[in-house]
Amino acid sequence: MRVWTLPDIVGSIGLADDGRLIAGLGNGFALIDLSHDRATITRIGDPEPHLAETRLNDGKVDRKGRFWCGSMSKDRLNPVASLYRLEPDHSWTRVETGITVSNGIAFSPNSTRMYFSDSRVDRSYQYDLELESGTLSHCRPFADTTTYEGRIDGATVDEDGNYWGALFDGSAVGCFDSSGQLRGSVPLPVRCPTMCSFGGPDMDVLFVTSATFLMSPEEIALAPQAGALFAIRGLGARGIAEPRFRILTKPE
Repeated sequence: MRVWTLPDIVGSIGLADDGRLIAGLGNGFALIDLSHDRATITRIGDPEPHLAETRLNDGKVDRKGRFWCGSMSKDRLNPVASLYRLEPDHSWTRVETGITVSNGIAFSPNSTRMYFSDSRVDRSYQYDLELESGTLSHCRPFADTTTYEGRIDGATVDEDGNYWGALFDGSAVGCFDSSGQLRGSVPLPVRCPTMCSFGGPDMDVLFVTSATFLMSPEEIALAPQAGALFAIRGLGARGIAEPRFRILTKPE
C-alpha cells in the first residue's frame, strides 16, 4: 500500500491519458501526479470561488475525455451547488444548478444517457446526453431512493446498461436497470458505502469504498470494517473500462 498526503479534500478522481489523475478537490479542479513519493498537484481552477459554503464532490470522465464534476453544500442542507463539465482545454461550463450534494454520475454504455443523484434530498435523475457537444436534455426522475434504506452516492454502469449505486447509509450496493427499477442489492458489513467501480482482469470485480465520517466512535467499534475497501466477486456482471481525461498537447 502507498499513501500520498494531499493539501485538500478529494471529492472525486478520474484517470487522465498521461497517467495522472483528474480530480475535483475541495477548492477546484486539479491534475495529480502520483508517480513519485510526493504528490504533484497542477491546479486548473475553482468554479465556485465566491461560495465558501461549497466544495467539489462526485465526478466522472465521459467518453470524449471530459470530466463532469458536481459540487456540494458543506452543511448538506442548502441547494447552492452546481454540476460542471470540464473540457480538455481546462475551460468549464455550469450545466445544472440548485443541487444540494452532487453524486451518482455515470454514463450509459452507448453514451446517450447520463445519470446523476442529488443524494442528500433523495433525488436521482437521468438525462439525455449528446456526446459530441456534451449537451444535456430531457431531465427526468430515475430511481426513487425514498422507498428503501440509503441514498445513491457514487455509481457506475455495467456492460448491460445496469446502474450500480453505493447506497450511503443503507449498508448495500444497489443494482438498477435502465428504467430505474431496483433489480437487487448486495449487502455490506458497513453502514456507509461511498463509491463503486468495476475492475480486475476481466472487469467482473466490483470494488466499493466506504466512509466513517458520520459515525460515532461507538458505531465504528461495532463495525470494524467501516472505512475499508471491498472487492465483490461472483455478481455475474462485467463493467466497462473507465475513459480517460484528455490531455491537450501543446503544438511544437
